Amino acid sequence: MHKHVEWDDPGADSVMRHFEKDPTGHSAPGTGDILSARYQGAVVRVKVAAYVEGTSIGEVAAIIAVNNGRRLKSHGKLALGDTVRLPDEARALEPRIGQAREDDEEDDEGTSR
Repeated sequence: MHKHVEWDDPGADSVMRHFEKDPTGHSAPGTGDILSARYQGAVVRVKVAAYVEGTSIGEVAAIIAVNNGRRLKSHGKLALGDTVRLPDEARALEPRIGQAREDDEEDDEGTSR
Protein backbone atom coordinates (compact mmCIF):
# COMPACT_ATOMS: atom_id res chain seq x y z
CA MET A 1 0.00 0.00 0.00
CA HIS A 2 1.32 3.43 -0.84
CA LYS A 3 1.26 6.53 1.33
CA HIS A 4 -0.81 9.41 -0.04
CA VAL A 5 1.37 12.49 -0.50
CA GLU A 6 0.33 16.05 -1.35
CA TRP A 7 3.38 17.01 -3.43
CA ASP A 8 4.40 20.67 -3.68
CA ASP A 9 3.87 22.32 -7.05
CA PRO A 10 7.29 22.19 -8.77
CA GLY A 11 6.75 25.60 -10.38
CA ALA A 12 9.76 26.70 -12.44
CA ASP A 13 11.57 23.45 -11.52
CA SER A 14 8.93 21.30 -13.24
CA VAL A 15 10.43 18.41 -15.22
CA MET A 16 7.41 18.38 -17.53
CA ARG A 17 7.73 22.11 -18.26
CA HIS A 18 11.46 21.69 -18.92
CA PHE A 19 10.87 18.94 -21.48
CA GLU A 20 8.07 20.87 -23.24
CA LYS A 21 10.85 23.05 -24.68
CA ASP A 22 13.09 20.10 -25.57
CA PRO A 23 12.44 18.76 -29.08
CA THR A 24 13.82 15.34 -28.11
CA GLY A 25 11.26 15.01 -25.33
CA HIS A 26 11.75 12.57 -22.50
CA SER A 27 11.17 8.89 -21.88
CA ALA A 28 9.05 7.30 -19.19
CA PRO A 29 10.91 6.51 -15.96
CA GLY A 30 12.08 2.93 -15.60
CA THR A 31 12.57 0.55 -12.72
CA GLY A 32 15.45 1.71 -10.55
CA ASP A 33 15.42 5.31 -11.79
CA ILE A 34 15.62 8.01 -9.12
CA LEU A 35 13.15 10.89 -9.45
CA SER A 36 12.88 14.10 -7.46
CA ALA A 37 9.90 16.01 -6.15
CA ARG A 38 9.16 18.59 -3.47
CA TYR A 39 7.25 17.88 -0.28
CA GLN A 40 6.65 20.59 2.30
CA GLY A 41 9.74 22.45 1.06
CA ALA A 42 12.10 19.46 1.15
CA VAL A 43 13.53 17.51 -1.79
CA VAL A 44 12.30 13.93 -1.92
CA ARG A 45 14.02 11.34 -4.08
CA VAL A 46 11.94 8.35 -5.12
CA LYS A 47 13.38 5.08 -6.46
CA VAL A 48 10.98 3.85 -9.14
CA ALA A 49 9.57 0.33 -8.85
CA ALA A 50 6.83 0.74 -11.48
CA TYR A 51 5.44 3.31 -13.90
CA VAL A 52 1.73 3.28 -14.70
CA GLU A 53 -0.18 5.84 -16.79
CA GLY A 54 1.95 8.89 -16.00
CA THR A 55 2.61 7.97 -12.38
CA SER A 56 5.74 6.48 -10.85
CA ILE A 57 5.34 4.16 -7.87
CA GLY A 58 8.37 3.72 -5.68
CA GLU A 59 10.16 3.99 -2.38
CA VAL A 60 11.34 7.20 -0.72
CA ALA A 61 15.12 6.92 -1.03
CA ALA A 62 16.09 10.32 0.41
CA ILE A 63 14.60 13.38 2.05
CA ILE A 64 16.85 16.42 1.87
CA ALA A 65 16.50 19.84 3.50
CA VAL A 66 16.99 22.41 0.73
CA ASN A 67 18.52 25.12 2.93
CA ASN A 68 21.43 23.06 4.27
CA GLY A 69 21.50 19.72 2.42
CA ARG A 70 20.89 17.77 5.63
CA ARG A 71 19.51 14.27 5.07
CA LEU A 72 16.35 13.59 7.03
CA LYS A 73 14.80 10.28 8.12
CA SER A 74 11.33 11.80 8.02
CA HIS A 75 9.61 15.05 7.16
CA GLY A 76 5.95 15.77 7.87
CA LYS A 77 4.08 12.49 7.35
CA LEU A 78 6.73 11.10 4.99
CA ALA A 79 9.61 8.79 6.00
CA LEU A 80 12.45 6.95 4.29
CA GLY A 81 11.23 3.66 2.88
CA ASP A 82 7.62 4.77 2.41
CA THR A 83 6.02 3.65 -0.84
CA VAL A 84 4.54 6.62 -2.72
CA ARG A 85 2.93 7.53 -6.01
CA LEU A 86 4.63 10.38 -7.87
CA PRO A 87 2.69 11.78 -10.84
CA ASP A 88 4.76 13.17 -13.70
CA GLU A 89 3.35 16.68 -13.13
CA ALA A 90 4.85 16.72 -9.60
CA ARG A 91 8.36 15.74 -10.67
CA ALA A 92 10.95 18.48 -10.13
CA LEU A 93 14.50 19.22 -11.21
CA GLU A 94 17.08 19.02 -8.44
CA PRO A 95 17.63 22.39 -6.77
CA ARG A 96 20.94 23.81 -5.68
CA ILE A 97 21.18 22.66 -2.07
CA GLY A 98 22.26 25.21 0.54
CA GLN A 99 23.89 28.51 -0.22
CA ALA A 100 27.24 28.32 -1.99
CA ARG A 101 29.71 30.86 -0.70
CA GLU A 102 32.21 31.79 -3.36
CA ASP A 103 34.65 33.72 -1.20
CA ASP A 104 35.08 31.30 1.69
CA GLU A 105 36.92 27.99 1.34
CA GLU A 106 40.16 29.69 0.23
CA ASP A 107 43.21 29.66 2.44
CA ASP A 108 45.96 32.30 2.54
CA GLU A 109 47.67 30.81 -0.53
CA GLY A 110 44.53 31.14 -2.63
CA THR A 111 43.86 27.43 -2.96
CA SER A 112 40.60 25.76 -2.12
CA ARG A 113 40.34 23.61 0.95
